[in-house]
Amino acid sequence: MTSGDRGFRNNNPGNVRLGLPWQGMAPTQTDPSFVQFVAPQWGIRAIAKILMHYQTEGFTTIRKIINHWAPPNENDTGAYVADVAHALAALPDQELNVTAELPYLIPAIITHENGSQPYGKDVIALGISLAEA
Repeated sequence: MTSGDRGFRNNNPGNVRLGLPWQGMAPTQTDPSFVQFVAPQWGIRAIAKILMHYQTEGFTTIRKIINHWAPPNENDTGAYVADVAHALAALPDQELNVTAELPYLIPAIITHENGSQPYGKDVIALGISLAEA
């Protein structure tokens, strides 16, 4: 199984780990590590909520965001930072308005986590709007 299979099957394209109760969680959680959502927009909402929280905590560069999202002890964080920076056409240590960049950050994270990004802009926008509500 590839990470993409798991992320997409769980409707959790950011591979958000179990821990907090999330809106849109599936009533039955069978994955031992990652949240399962009822639809992709809820997994995208979780990504947006986490990134919006990061901004309030001062994680406002791609490097700071990704180092927190995907710690080096579990991931090739350097490659992850490079992928996201390339996708955003930004420097890794450039200050960002994270909330304004969500429509670009989220697809970049989904692509890195899963190897592809199959969701249309409308699904990404819906997930972001659910996070802002």
